[in-house]
Amino acid sequence: MDFEDYAGSEIAVAVAATAAILSPRVRGAVRKGLVFGLAGALMAGDAVASFARGVSRGAQQVGVPGTTGAKSSGNGATATEGD
Repeated sequence: MDFEDYAGSEIAVAVAATAAILSPRVRGAVRKGLVFGLAGALMAGDAVASFARGVSRGAQQVGVPGTTGAKSSGNGATATEGD
């Protein structure tokens, strides 16, 4: 085999990828990136689930009479009625 057989672009890419994968520094960076990426995905999933639960609770409260956000004084009188 000649040197030109080893100097092809596909082989050079494979050699560079193998060297990068076997490097402890690169493996540590990839591992750290995977851990942070997974943690971010879990946090985003929790935020979406929490938002969905809040929307669900809000929709249930709107459907039940007497649990809306507006509170009444009980007697039904307003400031303009007594004048």
